[in-house]
Amino acid sequence: MKAFILESPGRAVFEDMPEPVLKDSYSAILKPVAVSVCTSDVNTVYGSGSRKPDRLILGHEAVAEVYKTGSGVRDFKPGDLVAVPAMTPDWHSPEIQEGNFLHAGRAFSSNALGRSIPGVFAEYFAVDDADASLAKIPENVSTDDALMCVDMVTTGFGGIEAADIRFGDTVVIIGIGAVGLMAAAGARLHGAGRIIAAGTRKVSVPLAFKYGVNDIINYKEKDIKTEVLRLTEGRGADAVIICGGGDDVLCLAYDIVRYGIGRIVNLKHFPGDEAIPVPKFSSGRGMGGKTLYMELGMGGRIRLERLMRVVKYADFNPGCMITHKFCGFENIATALELMRFKGDDVIKTEVIF
Repeated sequence: MKAFILESPGRAVFEDMPEPVLKDSYSAILKPVAVSVCTSDVNTVYGSGSRKPDRLILGHEAVAEVYKTGSGVRDFKPGDLVAVPAMTPDWHSPEIQEGNFLHAGRAFSSNALGRSIPGVFAEYFAVDDADASLAKIPENVSTDDALMCVDMVTTGFGGIEAADIRFGDTVVIIGIGAVGLMAAAGARLHGAGRIIAAGTRKVSVPLAFKYGVNDIINYKEKDIKTEVLRLTEGRGADAVIICGGGDDVLCLAYDIVRYGIGRIVNLKHFPGDEAIPVPKFSSGRGMGGKTLYMELGMGGRIRLERLMRVVKYADFNPGCMITHKFCGFENIATALELMRFKGDDVIKTEVIF
């Protein structure tokens, strides 16, 4: 079968690969219908980090058709159209019973598709524990919306959940890419009072307002810290969601979040292995009552089916973030380069098979 693989660091190519086989009676093999290239795919190909498996098939965002199922799969059959969560927890690990869905058994065990096991950028791909890992797409939920739910929505919403947003909170979101936009939508749905976003990408600004942002700070024109403190009359934000920025973004978050009850949630990937600085002064010399939380988006069938119910019933359309659509498997390489250089007109890409 044709697949898009990581041949070596910095080089992704199309190659013929063996078709996947059913791992056990609970697994399934699927055919992609539509996929999206993620910034994480860019980091896998061009970034730093641990060594990847040889000739790794890339990709972790897909809507797919069920092609074959094991004898133990109860709820899905060949021909079913499903959304495939980007995070596929190891449901057999005892640590699942502790609620450790993302790192059960080993660090980043759920963050495997296209990173440590073959991903979705192929004519066929396999998923373990189909009944727990695949999600049925409700009627009247489009492929575009379902595709955005598998990673962008669950990650952005997860940041809002981790921040324990309360009615009337002031939330600052740093970065208005896809995850930042979904964090804004999640904050609005959770009852945030005022949502302030920092970003400059032109195509994202109207969507930020659509998804619930009240104020946008163009950090090329104004200082984020000064503006947030001005807009909040010196108090700072109740919560800061980090969805972009450099290594100094944690310092900024500590500078603009409230003392005593402020929550910082990081959803951003930090490349490299060096330490990330935290400011002594605005962290209260380590005693400022400001909480920092770092995590991935949640995965699994129930999570994704719940998110798609929000799409169906809450007038919420994450598919609006898809700015570039392509037909044909061969265009995955083009989509990867678009996400790598990410101009002002790019948020998310979609490749339709």
